[in-house]
Amino acid sequence: MNRDREKMVTFTNGWSIDLDRVPTFTLDAFEWAILDAVDQGKRVVALFGVPTGQPEVTTLYVILAQDQENYLNAARTQIEGDRFPSLTPRCPQVHLFEREIAEQFGLVPGGHPWLKPVRSHRSWTGRDAWDRSPDQPILPGVSDFYRLGGDVHEVAVGPVHAGIIEPGHFRFQCHGEQVFHLEIALGYQHRGVEQAMRGGPHPRSIHYAETLAGDSTVAHATSYCQVIESLSHCQKTARAQTLRGVSLELERLANHVGDLGALANDVGFLPTASFCGRIRGDILNMTALLCGSRFGRGMIRPGGVGFDVDQARVTALLRQLDAAEKDAAVAVDLLWETPSVMSRFEGIGPLPRQVALDLGIVGPAARASGLSRDVRQDQPCGVFRFAHIPVSVYDTGDVFARAYIRWLEILQSMRFIRENLRAIPAGACQVPVGPLTPNGLVVALNEGWRGEVCHVAITDETGRFARYKIVDPSFHNWSALAYALRDQQISDFPLCNKSFNLSYCGHDL
Repeated sequence: MNRDREKMVTFTNGWSIDLDRVPTFTLDAFEWAILDAVDQGKRVVALFGVPTGQPEVTTLYVILAQDQENYLNAARTQIEGDRFPSLTPRCPQVHLFEREIAEQFGLVPGGHPWLKPVRSHRSWTGRDAWDRSPDQPILPGVSDFYRLGGDVHEVAVGPVHAGIIEPGHFRFQCHGEQVFHLEIALGYQHRGVEQAMRGGPHPRSIHYAETLAGDSTVAHATSYCQVIESLSHCQKTARAQTLRGVSLELERLANHVGDLGALANDVGFLPTASFCGRIRGDILNMTALLCGSRFGRGMIRPGGVGFDVDQARVTALLRQLDAAEKDAAVAVDLLWETPSVMSRFEGIGPLPRQVALDLGIVGPAARASGLSRDVRQDQPCGVFRFAHIPVSVYDTGDVFARAYIRWLEILQSMRFIRENLRAIPAGACQVPVGPLTPNGLVVALNEGWRGEVCHVAITDETGRFARYKIVDPSFHNWSALAYALRDQQISDFPLCNKSFNLSYCGHDL
């Protein structure tokens, strides 16, 4: 095979292309194209299957990001039969994507080191993959778990937890208090969002996007709307894009402040925990002042935003932002100045840079491990093409780094919100959206507060969604939490877990 002849299509975030432009590689060329791209510093944004309508034939698509040069690549291949060779042993960042493909399409990635269900899809793969009949549903958490031999005991946590949180199952292999291995089983919140999006856009499609992960309403709704706008060749106004950017950063602020308070609570430091809980509420109320919803529902709509602001509302928002910034500085500085807190943060749950790179980690967790990854810089769209936000990076990869990165991002987001509220462009906040382009493909990326939110849409000959693929940042990052617990104390789990604060429902879709 001459690899030089195998060229992927190149395009940018938020711009649709004709589906015919996506090259179809042989399976061997497809595999080597991915491996070569990763070796060159690209990363796998999405790897997913698309039904062809032909028995025993499935198309696999890959989306790759070259962050240093701000572009995306795409390619596809066709799988005939029910097996394809796994890339996971050579490219660990695709391990969950391959398991998802097996679960959804009955394609077994031969040689995958730990093939098991991702969520709770019905198995179409037969006994070769899961040792179940094709009609028997796979229940979440009902699967084989890795076990160590010798003087090791097992601790099972969840899926029902003591707090008011989402369900997830954690299986620890321990020697005394030391954790040798953690395995995470999710899927309890699987709702079939991707399947529901097929044939759309429907009136409920925006609702699915907003509720996919409730604490990331703005990020997912923005990506969905960018998909619609790109495929309909809709040009948003500068005013709408600015208000979207403000909404996204308010979402980041509220969650980062809440996480710092929760981290303080996990080490029993109540002053910061109490203050941050209240400040988070103040920031959520700012979002409610924008659109009537503390979580931003109804704010982001195809063609722009659902709510405009007047000068009185801008003045109120700026006043509340100043108060929140002052209070947050006092509350959070207590963390860094308290030795007992730092002794519980520093050196706990480290994630080395190379491991973060191999697993394809995104968001604050990646930046805390020394990876400068941020869609607002690497694949900018909307207002972020013109309003630069510096990327904050730390290098220890521990709980402290993941906490401190949040604080740095809080400061940057506050600056961004203040500057953009003071200079909102004039004009309309909504423009009409027309029909979608048939036989098109678009990738929409946004930097949610957890990391990269990815929506990929492929339309059929009528302009309806033939496939709608969603990758929440948690899908990339749950494996990093499992790694961070190795050789830690089992009592460190709540703190490590909160330092990542990943989404169960965002993963489960």
